Amino acid sequence: MTIGSALLSFALLAGLLTILPGLDTALVLRSALTQSRRHAYSTALGIMSGTFAWGAAAAVGAAALLAASELAFTILKVVGAAYLVYLGVAMIVASFRKHPQVDVEATAKPVGSLWAAYGRGALTNLLNPKVGVFYIALIPQFIPPGVMPLAMGLLLALVHVVESLVWFSAIILATQFARRWLQSPRVSRWIDRVTGGVVVGFGAVLALESAP
Repeated sequence: MTIGSALLSFALLAGLLTILPGLDTALVLRSALTQSRRHAYSTALGIMSGTFAWGAAAAVGAAALLAASELAFTILKVVGAAYLVYLGVAMIVASFRKHPQVDVEATAKPVGSLWAAYGRGALTNLLNPKVGVFYIALIPQFIPPGVMPLAMGLLLALVHVVESLVWFSAIILATQFARRWLQSPRVSRWIDRVTGGVVVGFGAVLALESAP
């Protein structure tokens, strides 16, 4: 795996997971609907700051683990690949269940400060353990041999941040359209199934590559 192929593969996977409706998307959508465009961008910036912090932490951990033991690093890659398969299967299974429709406008009353909007986005992301588990499992999968894990991990996190910015901007600039689309149960189910299938495929391929 080269640096270019690693970036492209990661961009595809992270991009699919970015557009999957979730808590981050709901927060930005709520800010765009109940506050203003500036508040929505502040919320998005907070979320992206949390994303980069998780990516940096995962990169530092990968660098330390590789320096300590190449075997341990390989084991982490295999475990991470297994997690991706589990995550993808969970998405597919969840898509066949009925979920109550979330009313974004019925969430808590927003705070007027831009800093409060930023802090809400950052803390929500940083305090979400699923984001940390995702990065710890994912970052080592896309570090090519001979490349500094810390530098590559930060670069991968930056790719995810840029994709998040594009996605959040699309939501903010087309709020009403995005709201109807994201809350459509049928669309959400198919997004889960397609994304889950891709994630399972990535996990399977990476597991085979990680095998000795």
